[in-house]
Amino acid sequence: MTSDPWGRVDDEGTVYVRTADGERVVGSWQAGSPEEALAYFTRKYEGIAVEIGLLERRVRTTDLAAKDAQAAIDHLKAQVAEGHAVGDLDALAKRLDALSAEVESRREERKAARAKAQEEARAAKEALVAEAEQLVDSTQWREAGDRLRELVDTWKGLPRLDRKSDDELWHRFSHARSAFSKRRKAHFAQLDQQREEARLRKEKLVLEAESLSGSTDWGPTAARYRELMADWKAAGRAQREAEDELWTRFRGAQDVFFQARSAVFDERDAEERENQTAKEALLVEAEALLPIGDLKAAKAAYRDIAERWEAIGHVPRDARGRLESRLRAVEHALREAEDAEWQRSNPEVRARAEGMAGLLQAAVDKLEKQLVAAQAKGDARTVAKLESELAGRRELLAQAQKGLEELG
Repeated sequence: MTSDPWGRVDDEGTVYVRTADGERVVGSWQAGSPEEALAYFTRKYEGIAVEIGLLERRVRTTDLAAKDAQAAIDHLKAQVAEGHAVGDLDALAKRLDALSAEVESRREERKAARAKAQEEARAAKEALVAEAEQLVDSTQWREAGDRLRELVDTWKGLPRLDRKSDDELWHRFSHARSAFSKRRKAHFAQLDQQREEARLRKEKLVLEAESLSGSTDWGPTAARYRELMADWKAAGRAQREAEDELWTRFRGAQDVFFQARSAVFDERDAEERENQTAKEALLVEAEALLPIGDLKAAKAAYRDIAERWEAIGHVPRDARGRLESRLRAVEHALREAEDAEWQRSNPEVRARAEGMAGLLQAAVDKLEKQLVAAQAKGDARTVAKLESELAGRRELLAQAQKGLEELG
């Protein structure tokens, strides 16, 4: 019988392997010596050991799926348990058990990682859904639309959840996008309608503006253009191309009218400035009549000046009041001179003035006599009273006599 530490060959050629559970037959050898038999079955052992080493390397250095790794381990375990080999099969079994535990540990780690990734993906998708639902009522159409497209791209980059959860979240996400898109479409449809209405209104305004461009009724037409401009602003904006074209026509019509008006007004302003110069020369003539000496000659000269004044025409508005005020001052002086002349030549006025002077003279004479009598009696109180009254009457008498002198 031939043997080594891990097996033996008996005299009949039966090959045994030694394990912790005892010996077991692994085969028989009839073709050669017992040493060759042990060498053959030892090589089979070494082959299994090599396969185990290769599997250990794959498990530890590649992304081999746990299921595939465990199937390979089970296959090798069967070879170790039932295989026809001579060697330390218990050591190989321990290596496979350790490798199996390692695979299981990695399976749990991956399971936990997948669970964590799923939770993170769920949280990320729920956040995307929440943001999408917040954007539903936004009126920042471009910004919100761009953001929703970004959210879709982010969603596509996230792992899938379980089918039910993923479908529920996607339904909410998709519903939010659809609701926003529906609102945006309705908004722009309404905006298009408003712009079309604005275009129609502005076309009418343009037609009226163009019809007024040749008017020479300057004031009312200018006022109407101001009203048209207010209506234009209130009409809202049309589509950009139509808005630009209509505005060019509208503004052009206004320019034609206001340029024509400016030309007329410029000519009128030049004429009014010439009129101002002419009236200022007349004022020099009129003011030379003051102070008035010969009333009759002054009145005739003023009538001639007034007739020429009216024939000249309008002057600039800012000079009008100043010039007319100077002319009215001359006219007022003439009127005062006429009033004074009338006062002097009116017999009724002279008679009233003479009568008043006579009455005042009589009153003064009476008071003087009373004063002499009071002084003779030594009545100081009466004297003081009469002196005061007499002073007042004498002053009034002096004024009346002066008026008579002025009447001539």
